[in-house]
Amino acid sequence: MGNSEQQYIDLYEQCRQTICDHSSPVMNAPRDKAFEQFKALGFPSRKEERYKYTDIAKLFEPDYGLNLNRFDIPVNPYDAFRCDVPNLSTSLYFVVNDGFYDRALPKASLPEGVIVGSLKELTEPDSPLSSLLSDHYNRLAANGDAVTCLNTVLAQDGLLVYVPRGVVVDRAIQVINVLKSPIEKGENGYAPFMVNRRVLVVAEEGSEVTLLFCDHTADDSHFLTTQVTEVVAMPGATVNLYCLEETHAKNVRVSNVYVEQQDNSHVTHNVITLHNGTTRNRLDLHFRGEGAECWLGGCVIADKQQHVDNNTLVIHHVPHCDSHELYKYVLDNQSTGAFAGRVLVEHGAQQTNSEMRNQNLCASRDARMYTQPMLEIYADDVKCSHGSTVGQLNDAALFYMRQRGITEREARLLLQQAFVTEVIDAISLEPLRDRLRYLVDKRFRGELSKCEGCKLCR
Repeated sequence: MGNSEQQYIDLYEQCRQTICDHSSPVMNAPRDKAFEQFKALGFPSRKEERYKYTDIAKLFEPDYGLNLNRFDIPVNPYDAFRCDVPNLSTSLYFVVNDGFYDRALPKASLPEGVIVGSLKELTEPDSPLSSLLSDHYNRLAANGDAVTCLNTVLAQDGLLVYVPRGVVVDRAIQVINVLKSPIEKGENGYAPFMVNRRVLVVAEEGSEVTLLFCDHTADDSHFLTTQVTEVVAMPGATVNLYCLEETHAKNVRVSNVYVEQQDNSHVTHNVITLHNGTTRNRLDLHFRGEGAECWLGGCVIADKQQHVDNNTLVIHHVPHCDSHELYKYVLDNQSTGAFAGRVLVEHGAQQTNSEMRNQNLCASRDARMYTQPMLEIYADDVKCSHGSTVGQLNDAALFYMRQRGITEREARLLLQQAFVTEVIDAISLEPLRDRLRYLVDKRFRGELSKCEGCKLCR
């Protein structure tokens, strides 16, 4: 067992009671088992297939501080943050580090029965949802990797989104994840800080919900964030999940998403990385009911020494399900990108339709892209395809544009924007598509990382 694991083993053994005292019985129930799993697994090495492109253990080596005693964080995101997505009327919520922010909360207009709130509070014994949530919390993530186990051990709060049977949520639910160090800035800057956040989304039969998660930082601390998201899409449910990361170069984000789809459900998961330090996104999706469909997408724009690793696993357990994947990267300077996607079609999963594409653009000679799409098929009546490309800007297109008076810099920007358009166009919310086109344009032009009107990252 290395030093990376041992510090967290010692931490839990010393602070177990404190962690449990500041959480709920439902969240506490799987901690000890997850702790034993973490000790047995240890952080994965780069020799393991799913982790060959990111050194997970190294990310957890530094001595990060944690807010286990749940001290107040000195930030009011409602005063500091303004996200003016034109014409996108959302139900807006904030999560500060791992805690649902409900002080002076303007009550969002949600259909009857829809609940968005603190995972800790809503899983307390006196909550009417406690018994339901105890059946779902940590069910999909129970056999996850060491990062998931560590998150289960240390997470004390998070976010719950519950949509009851047959309810359609017309307005998108927008969640702003704000990272803020609880320790004031000293002579050597902010102290490194670790956040462990849980998200549970339960969409009951025939329901429909769209979620937009935006990750931001409120200071220039070194952050390490682990986030475990469980999505349960019951028969006929539709869940659209969009994730937008706009943090900074000192941020490390390790996100594991677990999705279960039942009969005739529809899930969209689209992750956009515009600004980051090191990002590792894992997605495991299981088709448990026939007639289900998923659309998975990702767009990465990276430069300097940024690192983005997307890893997906889609398992077709049953027949008549469709999966579609499209991930695109634009890498510049000394940035590194990685994509590894695996589709597993099990015995008996006939009439499976699966398509996976990964297309990448290296805008400099020093950028590096690693890509590994994989198919594993044990059924004979399927339609499955996969492919990947890595290339540079088209010299002929550049020459054509320059001949028509467009500067080389502007021509490069236009070609890069056109390259990622396909991923953005797949987003169902038109105002969000328009906003992302604007943010992508700013990103390629090297302008400020924060949204206009946002005071968090001054």
